[in-house]
Amino acid sequence: MNWLSLTSEADLHQAIAASHTHSVLLFKHSTRCSISHAALSRIENAWNAEAINDTMPYYLDLLNHRDISNLIAQTFGVTHQSPQILIIKNGKCTHHASHMEITFDDVKEHL
Repeated sequence: MNWLSLTSEADLHQAIAASHTHSVLLFKHSTRCSISHAALSRIENAWNAEAINDTMPYYLDLLNHRDISNLIAQTFGVTHQSPQILIIKNGKCTHHASHMEITFDDVKEHL
């Protein structure tokens, strides 16, 4: 699995622009949280690029980039959680989940 880094406002704008031609997955990860590590591992271990076509996965280390996490919450009207995934299509958040609700099957179902 090849995560794209989400470290700046420009990266977020790039992800939103990409969502007009590809589904985009944003994964907000807390490096200090065991639940976040478990969710990240579940996604990475089950990742099957063929099953989700051309979805672009973005990774945000929210402890180092809390400002971007806040911008994501503001942009998409989704309350901040950690860990959290958002699926972005055509510039809109079409699905989000947090904590133990984060699974590859859930992602696949909402793409």
